Amino acid sequence: MFQLGKTIVSEDIIEKDFVCNLSACKGACCIDGDAGAPLDPEEVSILKEIYPKVKPFLRQEGLDAIEAQGTHITTEFGDFETPLINGADCAYVIFDDKKTALCGIEEAYNQGAISWKKPVSCHLYPIRIKSYTEFSAVNYDRWDICSDACTLGKELQVPVYKFVKEALIRKFGEDWYAELEKVAQTFD
Repeated sequence: MFQLGKTIVSEDIIEKDFVCNLSACKGACCIDGDAGAPLDPEEVSILKEIYPKVKPFLRQEGLDAIEAQGTHITTEFGDFETPLINGADCAYVIFDDKKTALCGIEEAYNQGAISWKKPVSCHLYPIRIKSYTEFSAVNYDRWDICSDACTLGKELQVPVYKFVKEALIRKFGEDWYAELEKVAQTFD
């Protein structure tokens, strides 16, 4: 672990390799698990605002879940997450013709309907951020469904932090990322 500003960063994001391999996993991270995607508090209002424009991109099951639960849920610990369809798929999941799970929010973004790409936690994956009073922890989240992504990352020699560069800049800024790159150079 090392510190960058008000973050404590796991060395795994520099030392481990990762490139999503959707053709292998079919977007399992959006349909497996027992919780929705974590949401930052400001993302809750964004989801409410963009929902009318995202609606046409979603499946009926997702629309039904959102209509029943809301554009987000609040956990028993007071955290915010995307709602789930019957405790499984994220309510915002759609499928392409190859049955690969995709993000309906990101599809709306890609089609120019909205200017917000998707929740930052999804954009950052496989990195997870845990915020504390004085700092945020930046960790690599290992999940067996991502083994193909680890294999592809190793083949292509792409460390986790480079794979999620855009998302890390979105979350922490250009200067933070530049400092991370300096630290990463010391690992070579």
